[in-house]
Amino acid sequence: MRAKQLQTTLKPLDKCPFQAYLGVGIHTLGLLGWILQQVGRADVYISTFSTSEEFLSGFYNLRKKGFLGHTVLLADLKACRKTVKLNSLMQNCFDTVFLGQNHSKVVLVRTEAGKTVSVISSQNQTYGGRAECTMITTSQETFNELYCGFKNVVDNSVLLNGLFTGTT
Repeated sequence: MRAKQLQTTLKPLDKCPFQAYLGVGIHTLGLLGWILQQVGRADVYISTFSTSEEFLSGFYNLRKKGFLGHTVLLADLKACRKTVKLNSLMQNCFDTVFLGQNHSKVVLVRTEAGKTVSVISSQNQTYGGRAECTMITTSQETFNELYCGFKNVVDNSVLLNGLFTGTT
């Protein structure tokens, strides 16, 4: 869904602290760009089962535009075969990449001023024409709970940095 379509489908974050969408057309990358346009530069924590070259390339563009502070990706260990192929791009996009037992699809955004946005989605960081469910909230309590869960999974995961050196 393009930015203009997002603006007509979703309400501005400062006007609606909780909103949900079920349907086709909202993709995580476009949604993240829409959020960052509203809140400005932010740290971003993403969990997913699987990611794609298209998502990573778009994420890299957000980084080049200065929208991203500290970034962390948590992907599933089972998606490792695909991850090997995307290793270099992932390392250019994210400060830290972890592989773990993960099926969650969450995007956590925190600004330097302490504003937070949490996105819970059924969508991986891949693209398809299927209906997906997305919930967006600016609730600090929700962010804190999700961030704590994210950290717990990361603490039991493998750091990707250098993991595939010499194996590709």
